[in-house]
Amino acid sequence: MTLTNPSDVLSTLIRCPSVTPDEGGALEALDRFLSELGFAVERPVFSEEGTPDIENLYARLGSEGPHLMFAGHTDVVPTGNLDGWSHDPFGAEVADGMLYGRGAVDMKGGIACFLAALARVIGDKGTLPGSVSFLITGDEEGPAINGTVKLLEHAANKGETWEAALVGEPTNPNELGDMIKIGRRGSLSAKLTVSGTQGHVAYPHLADNPLRTANALTAALLDPPLDGGNERFPASNLELTSIDTGNPATNVIPGSVDVRFNIRFNDGWSAETLSAEIEKRLKQAAEALPDRETRGPARYEISFQERPSPSFLTRDDALIGTLSEAVKSVTGRMPELSTTGGTSDARFIKDYCPVVEFGLVGKTMHMADECVALSDLETLTQIYERFIIDWFDAQESRG
Repeated sequence: MTLTNPSDVLSTLIRCPSVTPDEGGALEALDRFLSELGFAVERPVFSEEGTPDIENLYARLGSEGPHLMFAGHTDVVPTGNLDGWSHDPFGAEVADGMLYGRGAVDMKGGIACFLAALARVIGDKGTLPGSVSFLITGDEEGPAINGTVKLLEHAANKGETWEAALVGEPTNPNELGDMIKIGRRGSLSAKLTVSGTQGHVAYPHLADNPLRTANALTAALLDPPLDGGNERFPASNLELTSIDTGNPATNVIPGSVDVRFNIRFNDGWSAETLSAEIEKRLKQAAEALPDRETRGPARYEISFQERPSPSFLTRDDALIGTLSEAVKSVTGRMPELSTTGGTSDARFIKDYCPVVEFGLVGKTMHMADECVALSDLETLTQIYERFIIDWFDAQESRG
């Protein structure tokens, strides 16, 4: 195999069954590839009580000049039922111009393309006018506790700083060149527990059905909408994800109900202001409930997750422009600048340097028969190669 060929690199990575939290050999393979290019590589393992130990990788080439980070993850989601796959999920099989396997697009493919691009640049130019690092975790698809957050802290404590970062997540919805992510909405999860009085369904006056109360409270959370979005972000949305009474009987009014929900919020909110809004809506809705004279005030508790994800927006026009022009020069298309979609580890990196995201087409990520077009691997490699050259040129011209 050759490091300048992204499909060779990706095939090796796919054959490593690195389902979170298992390293699966993926970081070991990446270590070999980067060491061959001259990188200094370290693979710290991070731990926290109640979570699995996670191996990570940080590698740097160069010691001076402007510093560009490429970030990503080698861990992948489980395969699910193998009957849904027509190709071995860890076989890296090629059929009809497509390379199949778990992680093909999310996101071993992005890693393979950036490594191949960098190998081409080094082969052509010999050296870079600065430094490049790989910040790769094995904990992006899992709790994200022993991964990028701690790896960034580890590197920063050793004196590492960066001018910019590129995350190779699959950002394109349909075709390569569709979209660059320049920010992300935040994420806040919560559990609403409504208490009532258990009883027989034939005697509702002797019980207090918590589902009736929960229905009114959740209605207040959903309407009116949290906001209408803004120039860079779509509207925030609250989605109910679970309603559970723990009651299998059809003739019993349950004693309590747990309602879980998640909110994806734009930069008009913080986790703190959003939590306050939720609490205000619940209080107002509870006070407005009719027919509570004999039952007393509605009884409920709201708890929010410990680690909400903040929203963010990258405002580095030079970084965004350099990547956009690289995409256009290869594909002929000017990508949309977007903040849509779920969260990513860019939410952690933004605290250290400006960050943008661009990778493969994400149509098949997390699906059976996840796959990538061989032609897309080559195209993305060319985009990354153009971006690396142009980014360092822009840094030099700035002086």
